[in-house]
Amino acid sequence: MKPPGIVARAVLVDIEGTTSTIAFVHDVLFPYADEHLDAYVAAHRGDPEVAKAMYDAAMLAGEDMDTDDATILWHLHHWLREDIKATPLKTLQGLIWAEGFAQNRLRGHVYPDAAAGLRRWSDAGLRLFVYSSGSIEAQKVLFGNSMHGDLSALFSGHFDTTTGPKRVAASYTTIAESIGLPAADVVFLSDVDAELDAARTAGMQTVRLLRLADTPPGATTTHPSATTFDQIDVSLSP
Repeated sequence: MKPPGIVARAVLVDIEGTTSTIAFVHDVLFPYADEHLDAYVAAHRGDPEVAKAMYDAAMLAGEDMDTDDATILWHLHHWLREDIKATPLKTLQGLIWAEGFAQNRLRGHVYPDAAAGLRRWSDAGLRLFVYSSGSIEAQKVLFGNSMHGDLSALFSGHFDTTTGPKRVAASYTTIAESIGLPAADVVFLSDVDAELDAARTAGMQTVRLLRLADTPPGATTTHPSATTFDQIDVSLSP
């Protein structure tokens, strides 16, 4: 069902299948990170963020703190290829992608209607936030280097798996509290029903994206739905 007019004070968006095509993440970003992971870690092993990610990866894999980098990297490559949403992997992916964007080797895919919709809602006074399994750093570099220009200034904040799992209602309660709004004043846009179910349980309004390129044939939903941001009418709550 097409979403009715929505009155809210903030819009929270997913990335894959919502603002950006799933193919870009899986066919471009993931292989890029996989290809550059070893060299990036070797070049930046002394950076505190990289050192912490490697330590956290070892602990998550059940290894001890003296485990060699080759073994830790084996786990990271395995998680990447299996699309396991491990926080230390997401951190390293974000750093690798940031370097790729800075060197103009990558350009972030954002649907044209998503870029236009985000600008429209920002101009209307709505606060915009991102909640994605990709790290906050990865989110910022994708929107900051999009094919539609730098969209980063449109957002008031970013959330990733350090906030909590995307299919757990408590994560959305935490987000609402963090941005200082009642959950009912936030509308969450995603292409995954389990995430939308969790957000709805927390009290948020929801819209399911059914993008033609990213939605399995015959997919159904209990949430209001749209194929593009053009069909989503959000106005600022007084």
